[in-house]
Amino acid sequence: MAYFFHQLDNPINRKEALEVIYSKAVLSLKRKERDFLKNNDREYHLFLDRIEKYLPDLISVYFDIYQSCVFAYPQLIELLTGMIRSWINRDSSLKQVDLQRELSSDWFLSNQIVGGVCYVDLFSKDLKGLEEKIPYFKELGLNYLHLMPLFMTNEGDNDGGYAISSYREIDPKLGSTDEFRKLAKKFRDNDILLVIDFVFNHTSDEHIWAKKAKKGNTHFMRYYWIYEDRKIPDQYEKTLREIFPDEHPGAFTWIEALKSWVWTTFHAYQWDLNYQNPEVLVSMAEEMLFLANLGVDILRLDAVAFIWKQMGTSCENLPQAYKLVEAFNLIARIAAPALQFKSEAIVHPDEVIRYISGKRCQLSYNPLLMALLWESLATREVRLLSFSMEKRFTIPEGTSWVNYIRCHDDIGWTFSDEDASALGINGYDHRKFLNQFYTGKFPGSFARGYPFQENPVTGDCRISGTLASLAGLEKAKMEKNPIEEELAVKRILLLFSIIMTIGGIPLIYLGDEVGSFNDFTFLKDDQKKNDSRWIHRIPYNDSLYLRRYQPDDSAGKIWSGIQQLIQLRKIHDVFQSQNIRVINSGNQHVFAFTKENSRNCILILTNFCEHDQLIEGIIFRKADGTRSWVDIMSQKKQKEEMLLMKPYQFLCFIAPLHKN
Repeated sequence: MAYFFHQLDNPINRKEALEVIYSKAVLSLKRKERDFLKNNDREYHLFLDRIEKYLPDLISVYFDIYQSCVFAYPQLIELLTGMIRSWINRDSSLKQVDLQRELSSDWFLSNQIVGGVCYVDLFSKDLKGLEEKIPYFKELGLNYLHLMPLFMTNEGDNDGGYAISSYREIDPKLGSTDEFRKLAKKFRDNDILLVIDFVFNHTSDEHIWAKKAKKGNTHFMRYYWIYEDRKIPDQYEKTLREIFPDEHPGAFTWIEALKSWVWTTFHAYQWDLNYQNPEVLVSMAEEMLFLANLGVDILRLDAVAFIWKQMGTSCENLPQAYKLVEAFNLIARIAAPALQFKSEAIVHPDEVIRYISGKRCQLSYNPLLMALLWESLATREVRLLSFSMEKRFTIPEGTSWVNYIRCHDDIGWTFSDEDASALGINGYDHRKFLNQFYTGKFPGSFARGYPFQENPVTGDCRISGTLASLAGLEKAKMEKNPIEEELAVKRILLLFSIIMTIGGIPLIYLGDEVGSFNDFTFLKDDQKKNDSRWIHRIPYNDSLYLRRYQPDDSAGKIWSGIQQLIQLRKIHDVFQSQNIRVINSGNQHVFAFTKENSRNCILILTNFCEHDQLIEGIIFRKADGTRSWVDIMSQKKQKEEMLLMKPYQFLCFIAPLHKN
């Protein structure tokens, strides 16, 4: 291996070294596979172009991670062999998509993309039922659908499907792998992007690798972190935080079948993978490429912050974790270049940004925006939102945020304590207030949220609840208060107005677009009652969805309001611009920002208060570089004069840029 390193470091010999390793990988193929390479000359040359372009970087990243591992070189051959084999097996229609997206690498930045997310069983019972919902997705304007985990998992408690026992088998209750492949094609035919999770930090304890490890197979025991006594686990836990302390303290679980302790960051039935073993990377790369070959467009990298472990650290956001993501990305660029990554890193904002780049994840959830939208609703002030967005919204060119109001998970207050402190806000106390507010304990709160992982000693928790319940609609309906009901609908549409216009892909948790309330039936299910997140994982409600056509019903008001915002987003290509410039509105309740492209500039104003607010006309001069402003909604010209904003109102103005 030392000789190989030397060859790579020498530019003269690098090409020869790469040819040697590629030739060894090809020799590992079956004769039928080698014949495919010979008989598909045009396709093969395109593939070789990608090999030439990306393989040097992949090898470099790979050996950055595994330079001290004696098995690194043979596993690299296995990795490349698997990539070639996966590309050979890739459907010709998907290879055509590969070509199209390579020619238009910024395709996912389009203002035409609007996303939805759901559990298949809750929204449509099974895959066939989901296919029947395609007309609804098109009616609303969705063309990006993220399906919550739908692969084989444990019976009973399985963390909402995130304990995967097979990455290649669909849960039989939902359908088959062949039906999933057909659904992916149906989505492509209807210009709908298919998004699923890549749960690559851990497997279920019922995965074949874990089952073999339980039987004492030392080969597969090395896929996980397994210790016979507490000596090493105790050393690790000195610097680890507890994720689910209610279930098990620390990060390890005693597994009786093994008579050993196993690293389980999240739940006892989710065994963390040991990426210090390069065979784990090779095996998981094969699983990733299998998913890509089913027709998946985007993979959400679940729990990405936790994938590398190192003694004496928090084992979160380590440099090797970034390198692993780069390796997976380079593997995809060679064998399935249409595939893109979306990071799920619900961590400090400074860490979130490190996963976002063309070399790592092209897309990323935006947990900071999500948390601060709720923070601004509770406080009726936008100073922390404005300060943080001005400082932290900008991301590398060619990447995009995925903006959401809520998802299948809980709401955690992931704002930066440093940002809060700069504004004189104590982060700990502020989170305590937000928890009280959104669980309805704070006087005057409109919210009906539910605590998740509550610590009775510290009062710390995270928040569960549907959008409508958290925004006050449930409370207003129960109290039969039409004024509060109207305000709640306005709050909901205010939040949607921002994620539709601020830049990036907006993501709707399906059910929120018709104002679904909290579902307390989970408390009657022994397997779910201890996980309050099921309160907002609501099933499809036929009668509620039918009410979307009733203009006087809250469901109709929310649905039609969202549909108008989607249409607004798709009509004006200025919303394709990824970055913003935060403007000081001169009013503590009004969040303001501009976006521009080569032709137009827009100014967005959003009132986070239930009272009328005045905005000085100078706001239009602050949004400089424009001629005259027009209200996008009314098409009326706007004079530079005092504006009166109604409660929770969203205003959008557009103007052509000055020509030099």
